[in-house]
Amino acid sequence: MSLEAVKTVTLAEQEARERKAQAAVDARKLVAQAEKAGAQSVADAQARGRSESAQAMAQAEARAAEHLAQVIRDTEGTCDELRAQAQERLDKAADLIVRRVVDA
Repeated sequence: MSLEAVKTVTLAEQEARERKAQAAVDARKLVAQAEKAGAQSVADAQARGRSESAQAMAQAEARAAEHLAQVIRDTEGTCDELRAQAQERLDKAADLIVRRVVDA
């Protein structure tokens, strides 16, 4: 083999090693970028999840507060009715007692 051919082969081998090394560097960069993008996607999803959870909790609390207010209104209405009935019975009982005492 001539000296020129040896130089050509050596140069080709050197270029191949450099391209291989550069490809490995590029591959590591791509992996690092993909891992970073993946981690960012996970963080974004977690943030969205927390936000949606907080909104759902706030809505549930608002519905619960409205339900509680309605229960209180209903209970107060029932209590008012019971008080009125009790007052009416008390008045009737007092009249009955007075009649029995007077008639006795």
